[in-house]
This record gives sequence, C-alpha cells and structure tokens, in this order.
Amino acid sequence: MSGTAMTPPTVLAVDDSPVMQKTIQRILGDDYRVLLADNALDALSAIYHEPISVVLLDVSMPEIDGLEMCRTVRSLPQFQSLPIIMLTARDKAFDKVKGHLAGATEYLTKPFDADRLREVVGQYAKHNSTSPAES
Repeated sequence: MSGTAMTPPTVLAVDDSPVMQKTIQRILGDDYRVLLADNALDALSAIYHEPISVVLLDVSMPEIDGLEMCRTVRSLPQFQSLPIIMLTARDKAFDKVKGHLAGATEYLTKPFDADRLREVVGQYAKHNSTSPAES
C-alpha cells in the first residue's frame, strides 16, 4: 500500500436527532471521519463494515434504544473493547449506572461542551487497536 496520508480514526455517531448529528459532525469533523446513523440497525451495520474507533451513542432512540444497542455490541466478542460513549440528556446517577451496566465506556450528558466531547473521543480514538486498561 502506498500513500502517506493517514486515515483519521472513524467515529460513529448514533443519534435520531439531525441537529445532534450536525453538532457532532461539526465538533469532530476536522479530526475524525464521522459516520452518522439515526437508528441502531444502521449503526450495527456500520460497526460490522467500517473500522470504527469510537461509538457515540444516544440513549433515547425509537425502537432499539442506546442501552439495548450497547448490550448487543458488547455481546459480540470482536467488539468487547470497542469504546462506546453514551450521549444522553438523562443525567441521574441511576442512568449512568445503567449505561455502565450495559457496557458503556464513558457517559456524557447533553448538552455537552465541544471541548469535552473532543477530549473524551480523543482519549479513546488514539489507542483503540489495543484496549487500554479499564480506568
């Protein structure tokens, strides 16, 4: 393979809100290849077919919610170390516990700060080939 251009890490943003999708695209688009999905089925398809570094996952979605999708991804051996960052407007402690129980790596509440999103994604996107020890 020739060519020196490094492909930026791919971030999959799963959110049924077009506004949120645009926001994530705007915040991360300069540094990452951002794929968008507005439902869990499209997202799962993307995870299978693309080299995803980090998944940003909205909890509240129609049909299959983020928690269920997170559990599904975690049940597949090849994706057990894939970083999944839950994005949600639910900010109660119990919601965070549910997120972690479902297998979320990190939990960000909306509205989130652009710098905070970049920081969290950057934390996981760089070293996704080897999964870092759980902090």
